[in-house]
Amino acid sequence: MGFALGGIAAKVLREANMDAFRLTQIRTSGAALILLAYILLKDKSQLKATRSEIKDLIIFGVIGIAAVTSFYFFAIKYLYVSVALIIEFTAPIWIVLYLKFVKKKSVPPTMWVGITFAFSGLILISQIWSGSSLHPLGVFVAFLDALALALYFIFADRLSQTRSSISLITWGMSVAAIFFALILPWWNFPFEFLTSTYSLQGELSAYSAPGWALILWIVVIGTVIPYLLTVTAIRELSASTSSVIGMIEPIFAGAIAWWLLSEAFTTIQLIGCAVVLIGIYFADKARNVAIKL
Repeated sequence: MGFALGGIAAKVLREANMDAFRLTQIRTSGAALILLAYILLKDKSQLKATRSEIKDLIIFGVIGIAAVTSFYFFAIKYLYVSVALIIEFTAPIWIVLYLKFVKKKSVPPTMWVGITFAFSGLILISQIWSGSSLHPLGVFVAFLDALALALYFIFADRLSQTRSSISLITWGMSVAAIFFALILPWWNFPFEFLTSTYSLQGELSAYSAPGWALILWIVVIGTVIPYLLTVTAIRELSASTSSVIGMIEPIFAGAIAWWLLSEAFTTIQLIGCAVVLIGIYFADKARNVAIKL
């Protein structure tokens, strides 16, 4: 639910034309500072990393954190929050296709059932026959987000076997913060977004909030807390089970966005959402079987 709540505040800032990469930069940097302060006070030895881990930690931070967040923030300007999340959570499909055609693993036929359901559902959501299909750029970036999320699950599953959840997410956020500091210097950051006041949307349209409050909400409620819970879940339940549970996220996002942003679906689109989630479930089950073979 935290990611969904964070997405609401991010949607407001994106509608105000805050750059998706700058929004990701301040989100990851703020989260990194909070997590680093906490872990340094509690047990700084958790930050130690072996030479063999460094490469995976960098990939996890740049792709699993920086890319996933940036692509999501970019997509929600053009798509409903829940639609962007539904496309993002097709990650298990891309993992099982990778296992089938690249790793040449034996994959059960349910893979094709899952893929058929998922993409049939996306067709229902887009309602392409009505002439009012989803924004193509938003859809394209959301699918890039799904590929990045697939890597997130893979590397989180691998790294969480030897690291605590808070250590892993602190490393990921710190790597992402450093990455953005290198490509987007802080002295060019549009700090006016922090001091400006923004009108909220939907049911809260009568209210407004300063940019810094929205950012703080995104950092704490939409980043630190849900990421820690997600990585902890992956450690305890495995990436497969966690990704299935993660499918609840678009449902929460849809309900919250409907209530706060007035992002209402038609009946056909709601059916499409359910069909996509069923497809993701079947694909993830197939992936889990393929990994064990």
